[in-house]
Amino acid sequence: MAASDNKAAISAAFEHLARGDGKAFVDLMSEDFSWIFKGSTNWRGRYSGKATVRSKLLAPLFANFGETYTNTARRIIAEGDIVVVECEGRVSTKSGERYDNKYCYVIRMADGKMAELTEYMDTALADRVLAPPHHD
Repeated sequence: MAASDNKAAISAAFEHLARGDGKAFVDLMSEDFSWIFKGSTNWRGRYSGKATVRSKLLAPLFANFGETYTNTARRIIAEGDIVVVECEGRVSTKSGERYDNKYCYVIRMADGKMAELTEYMDTALADRVLAPPHHD
């Protein structure tokens, strides 16, 4: 697909995320989707497969939140099959701490779906306010 089509698909998913609706974002994941965290955070590593991403990454992450999570794209750049998103998440944790992180997602698209997302974020904030995921 063209870079403009990939950018439009990601933009549409982020319009929903900005309102606290993550369904369109999850629907955009391919079945063999991988989410990769760089850095030394407790969340680091590769989560492979849409089902694994949902159960091992998203479920433990959202279990920390005490309200609806929103994520707003500030800039979206697309070239070929790569879409880069600078975005800002906003949410309060169940313990009352703010988890307002800033992210850079580098997303590889394939056949109109997200094939791989590499996430860069404030890892110190994540480790300070989030319970770590359980790695097998």
